Amino acid sequence: MRWLITSLDPAAALRAKLGGALPDLVAMSTLAYLAGAGAVRVGVNEDGRPISEADLRDLARTPAGLELRMTPAPTLVKVALETRPQRVLLASEARDGSGAPVPLDFHAWGSALAPVVRTLEEAGIEVAVLVSPELEAVKSAHAADAGSVELYTARLVDLPQTERGEALEGLASASRLAAKLRLHVGVGGWLDERSAARVLEAAPVSEWLAAGRAWAARCLLVGVDTATRDLRAALG
Repeated sequence: MRWLITSLDPAAALRAKLGGALPDLVAMSTLAYLAGAGAVRVGVNEDGRPISEADLRDLARTPAGLELRMTPAPTLVKVALETRPQRVLLASEARDGSGAPVPLDFHAWGSALAPVVRTLEEAGIEVAVLVSPELEAVKSAHAADAGSVELYTARLVDLPQTERGEALEGLASASRLAAKLRLHVGVGGWLDERSAARVLEAAPVSEWLAAGRAWAARCLLVGVDTATRDLRAALG
């Protein structure tokens, strides 16, 4: 059965805008877990905002598995080794200053990537890499000794119908190659119940689905429990 990862980053960003203690990330993590999420994910960066060290300590004590999304920077590797999450997702950040995750820039990290993967895995931390749904990106992740890839879907879910078919076929090809290379495969990026079904049909080898903005927006309307259960049901 596929598992669901829910990202707390939108809630953390809202908390920072409001300037208080709400939304409560620990409560959201626990509610998501009770409603069927296999793990929660938070992004960490070198300035410690909006996710703080205290947040990481608190979230590590909740029943949900904790995942960290981060660049392969040495200071963040140290954070991961201290926090001991269930898994790390290596990704880049959008250049618009929003902190939004985008596929990892393999050219920027070059030969430094493989040692980071080894360091984390030797510490017992699973490593996945966020990649574009393209064959070369999957090959680059495999060359860096990553055991898992998460195929980035944000750029295809809102495409016009005339363009979506080709994009989904590219996703399907990338997922098949990843499986052939014996990589664990997941999908993530702007997915909701409707788009999740299309994406999983194209990439049936997917072992997990990560949801962030769409899930958080639905949480505002129907609550964490219902939003999580509805998305969990869409995974089959």
